[in-house]
Amino acid sequence: MTREDFEKLVAEAVEALPAVGKEKIKNVAFFVESDARKTKAGEIHIKRGETLLGLYQGVSQPNRGPGYFWTLPDRITIFQGPIEAIAGGDPAKIKQMVFDVVRHEVGHHLGFDEPGIRAYEAARRKNK
Repeated sequence: MTREDFEKLVAEAVEALPAVGKEKIKNVAFFVESDARKTKAGEIHIKRGETLLGLYQGVSQPNRGPGYFWTLPDRITIFQGPIEAIAGGDPAKIKQMVFDVVRHEVGHHLGFDEPGIRAYEAARRKNK
C-alpha cells in the first residue's frame, strides 16, 4: 500500500471515531511512519518479540492543568510497516487494524492507561 493510501486510512479512522471522542481531541497531530525506531521502542519498554503499531506522545487530557498553553501538539504516530506485515497485506485487515490502532492511541490521549484500553478493546470485541 502506498504511504498516501495509508495516510488516507488514518484520516478515515480519525473521522470514524465516535462524535464524543472526536470532540475531546485537542492539540493532536497524527503521523505515519514506516517503522518504529528501535530507540523509541526501547524508551517505552517494548519487549523483544512485541510489535509497536502506534504511539501516543504528549500530555493526556486529564493531565493538562492551568499551565497547559502554547504547547506543541501531542503526537500520535501510526506505524505502517508492522500493521501491513501483521495484516498479511490484506487491505480489509489493514484498514481494520488502522482503525483499531487509531482508537487505541486516541484512548491514551483521552487519559486511559494501557490496562483500561485493553479492557475496553476486549469488551468491544465481545459485543461485536
